[in-house]
Amino acid sequence: MSIADDLTRLEQLRDRGSLSADEFQRAKNRLLSATCATEPVLQSVNGFRRSASDRWLGGVCGGLALSTGMESWLWRVVFALALFTGFGLLLYLALWIFAPLEPSTPDLRTS
Repeated sequence: MSIADDLTRLEQLRDRGSLSADEFQRAKNRLLSATCATEPVLQSVNGFRRSASDRWLGGVCGGLALSTGMESWLWRVVFALALFTGFGLLLYLALWIFAPLEPSTPDLRTS
């Protein structure tokens, strides 16, 4: 169900008298604030890129470090520990294959 559908249902409840104007406004604000809270998460997931500069293998841990603010060596430790379960290797390979590499920046040093 989309936000528009939810808002329409709220308006119908208000029009039938099931919701007061105050209850309608609080429900509408709650619905809209819950929707806005998920957008930064989606933007960070969609904006994830593998690092071109901080990489050992595929740049996945460097990219996670840029996205989360944690150090890349911590992500490497997490993946090293997760390798024992097999899931860590699968996740790393999936991120390596499907996450795009960040665009490389030209070298600004002059020769």
